[in-house]
Amino acid sequence: MDFGLLFDSYFAVWLNPQVLFMTLLGACGGVLLGAIPGMTATMGVALLIPFSFGMDLIPSIGLLLGIYCGGMYGGSISAILIHAPGTPSAAATLLDGYPMSQKGEAGRALSVAMFSSFCGGVIGALVMTFLSPLVADMAMNFGPGEMFMLAVFGLSVIIAISGKSIVKGLISAFFGMALCTVGLDPTNGIPRFISYKQTGLLDGFQFIPTLIGLFAVAEVISGVERIISGEEKQEKSSEKIKKVLPDLSTIKKIWPNILSGGLIGTFIGAIPGAGGDIAVFVSYGASKSASKHPELYGTGIPNGVAATESANNGCSGGAMIPLLSLGVPGDSVTAILLGAFIMKGITPGPMMYISELPTVYKVFAALMLANLCMLIVGCCGVRFFAKIVSVEKKLLYPIILVISLLGAYSINKNVFDVGVCVAFGVIGWLMNKYEFPLSPILLALILGPMCEKNFVRFMNIQQGNFMAIFQSPIAVVFMAIAVAVIIFSVFNQRKINKRMAGASASDE
Repeated sequence: MDFGLLFDSYFAVWLNPQVLFMTLLGACGGVLLGAIPGMTATMGVALLIPFSFGMDLIPSIGLLLGIYCGGMYGGSISAILIHAPGTPSAAATLLDGYPMSQKGEAGRALSVAMFSSFCGGVIGALVMTFLSPLVADMAMNFGPGEMFMLAVFGLSVIIAISGKSIVKGLISAFFGMALCTVGLDPTNGIPRFISYKQTGLLDGFQFIPTLIGLFAVAEVISGVERIISGEEKQEKSSEKIKKVLPDLSTIKKIWPNILSGGLIGTFIGAIPGAGGDIAVFVSYGASKSASKHPELYGTGIPNGVAATESANNGCSGGAMIPLLSLGVPGDSVTAILLGAFIMKGITPGPMMYISELPTVYKVFAALMLANLCMLIVGCCGVRFFAKIVSVEKKLLYPIILVISLLGAYSINKNVFDVGVCVAFGVIGWLMNKYEFPLSPILLALILGPMCEKNFVRFMNIQQGNFMAIFQSPIAVVFMAIAVAVIIFSVFNQRKINKRMAGASASDE
């Protein structure tokens, strides 16, 4: 690595007023878009890419990376404050973020999410800078068999996020897997549980409307029910936010979660087709399994928020690795960035490290700057965001409902998706009422299609010989880890249940 050229590239990017302004503008827009349920980082980058046509390469890339990093963090704002993930990868953040908000620690949860997102993004950017070719070579060894076992490994985390009852968690997961079977067969195009006339379900249940319905609309229904019964109490946070960043004692508690989450997010983000949706749940499960007090996860602790948000933004650096090194986008956002590079006359790939090395280093610097701008925007907005929980619930619930339904509609401009959103809102409300966890449904919806598609591809390649999967060291490693995670998670959950039973007995 040419460190002299790297430092020159950092100076050229960080001291360029146009790059600074466009990246900060992108981060601000990304945070705002990410905080609106349904408006993902992908949508933000796609909407603003036409505005980059007349710019030079690095200012335009800075704008788009700012939206990317800002959108990743922005999704946690609505997840923490109103139980409505702004982006799919923020679905795991609400597991501990929303309970923190309910306990009057909304500002602390937001600051932990912001700081963890920044640190995870920095970890991803550093790995991208120094280990891009190595990580890219590893990622390209993933064929259908390896991707199938990666999905199985992701599904093994379901037990860790099932809450009090493993049985109810598995029921939720099977329900989510059953939802994945609706629509056209991804391999043969055969309709399953629908007819060709049911055009709204040809692609199955859309993930974003389902996500918004299960969490945001379900929370609105529960809130209205509490208002009618007189159980709803106005939550006015007594928390005074003096510091927008976490204090040293909190940082000491969460730094292992940040480090592990950043590395998990970077690695999974570097695998084409994986992405932050998977990484956040894997990171959360790993953090809970490694904790001395796993029973505290889900009750509102900063460690859970740190684990998910660091993995979330770690994916941004990870997804850029195969894009720059191999010309293969790691996720949907980097697929759009690939188009931005090509429009500027640059084709990402191995030759880019030879013919366009100064540009590569400037992209490294732009990603690091995007994470810094995201931190600045977050610091400026924490106090404002935290005040949302003090809004009167009779006003807040209708606003949440309208934004949620608009978010569901905006994905495909389809009224049918709004109906799906409302239907899953009722389902989510009933499941919450009977204490069935919702997160396993989301994880199944994310990994189910990936699992099925890659399993069918692998079996077609191997002509039905499933045992051939043992010839892949990567697949065997994921299989072993999945089995270990399941065994350890069951043991861990039993330990949690014993502790909780002992605590309730002592209280009585």
